[in-house]
Order: sequence, then C-alpha cells, then structure tokens
Amino acid sequence: MKVLLLLALITLSEATIGVFVKLTDDRIPVQTLTFYAFVFATVFLMLIMPLANKKRLELPRGNWKDTFLIGALIAAQSGFFNYAMTLVPIANAVIFWSVAPFFTFILSWLFLGEKAKKSYLLIFIIALTGIVIAKPLQEGYLLGNMVALGVGAIYAAMVTYMRHEGKTETDNDIAWSLLFAALIMSPSVVFIGTGDVTGMIRYDSLGLSLPVLLWAAGLGLVSMGFAYFGISIVLKSINANLYSLIDIIVSPAAATLLGFLIFNEVPAASMLYGGVLLLGAGAWLTREMSRNHRE
Repeated sequence: MKVLLLLALITLSEATIGVFVKLTDDRIPVQTLTFYAFVFATVFLMLIMPLANKKRLELPRGNWKDTFLIGALIAAQSGFFNYAMTLVPIANAVIFWSVAPFFTFILSWLFLGEKAKKSYLLIFIIALTGIVIAKPLQEGYLLGNMVALGVGAIYAAMVTYMRHEGKTETDNDIAWSLLFAALIMSPSVVFIGTGDVTGMIRYDSLGLSLPVLLWAAGLGLVSMGFAYFGISIVLKSINANLYSLIDIIVSPAAATLLGFLIFNEVPAASMLYGGVLLLGAGAWLTREMSRNHRE
C-alpha cells in the first residue's frame, strides 16, 4: 500500500513540470530556470539520498565519466523539455515526449542487442498512427511538438546508457549527475540572464502575490528532487520495467489533467485520440521489452 501511494506521488510530482514552468510567467528565461531547478534538486538529493540508501554520499571516484555523461543527458532532457513547455500546451509536450520507449527500443536494438518480436511491428504501426492523428506539424505548435519528440530521443539515450552501464536511479551518484547538470546549465545565468528572481506575481483569484522563485524551487524540489528520491525507494520494491510501464501511462495523463485544471488548456480532439494510441502503444512496447529482459 505504501509503495502504491509513493508511486502515485511520484507520477504526480513528474506531472507538475509543465505547471511550474508556466507559473513563472516567463519572468525567468527557461534555460536559467532549469539551472535554478537543478540547484534546488541537487541540494535536496545530497541531503536526503544518503538517508534513503543508508550510504554516505561519497565522490564517484573511478566513475566520473558515467556520472558526467548522465548529468549531460539530464541537462539536455530537462532543458529542452522545459523549453517545449513554454511553446505548447502541457498535453502536447507530455504526449509527444511519450515516444521515448520507441527510441529506447531502437537504441537498445542497435547497441545492446535487444531482440525484436513480430508484435513490435504492430506496436510501431499503432504508434505512428497515433502520431499522425495527433498532428505534430500543426500550425503554431510545430517547434514545440518537434522539441518534445526530440526530448523523447534524449531520454531514451539516457535510459539506454544507464542500462549499458548497469546504473539506476537508486544510486547516490544521481545526486552528482544533477550537480553536473547544474554546472552545464550555469552559463545561462551569465549569457541569458538571472531573470526576475526577486519579482512577485499577483494572483487575483487567491488574493495574494507569490514570488517567482517559489515556482523555480517547486520545479527543482517537487518535479525533480522528490521524483528521483521517490524512484530510488520504489525501485527497491518493484521492477524498474513495471515502474516505467506505470509511469508512461499515468504521468502524461496527470500532466494533461493539471494543464486543464490550472491553465484551462483543452487538448484538441486529435491530440487526445492520437495520444491514447501513442501512450497505449508505448505501454505495450514497454511491457514486451520487460518480458524480453526476463527471458
């Protein structure tokens, strides 16, 4: 029961990424916002992960390359995903990001010798049909949709590399990877700007003003920090493939719902129909790949 509750909280925390990005109201450049989020997430994980794993947070001696490369991929994934959120409705970004399992299979097939099944052809046809129905090339959202698709490929590269190196989110090294991600994004503060970090945003419906930095902290602590922390605990009780199967279905659905409730974003019918096919195909592929690993 505790694992199910934590799974629900993790998927909800991941679904808040677009919410926190949009709540900043463009007061902080998205690249700098991502840097701030990494800083908050890094501090959080460096304090909490040793308690969760009952292991001291030690420098990843002899493992610098893996830690840095994973950090670079996290920086690219989060940076571009947050950028996509500034261009399109939340539903668009999370649905087109959900092509990640297909990129994961392709990369695993090329580099890890993942075996293909006859059923994969049908799965890919369903996914492509979903993408076509969702209309990624629609006017006004072309760039954001393409960026979200690209983020799926970056995430797949990270997952494939971590599988190859036998790494998981349960390692304390993930905190160091986030530190590297923050360092990679840090030049944005100099070259793009710090943003209105001391600014306040007025919310008439609430009758109060809240600091912009609150949303940057939320992005780092809730969407990133808590998510990684929760995953590190959950993966000790359930298989990583089962977690991925749940996450790919629930998180995009939760993010779409939050977009509707908070920003009144109503996805186009084509996006919903195509998204259902794409998410269903992704879940099916994830399930088939997990079976492959057990055989």
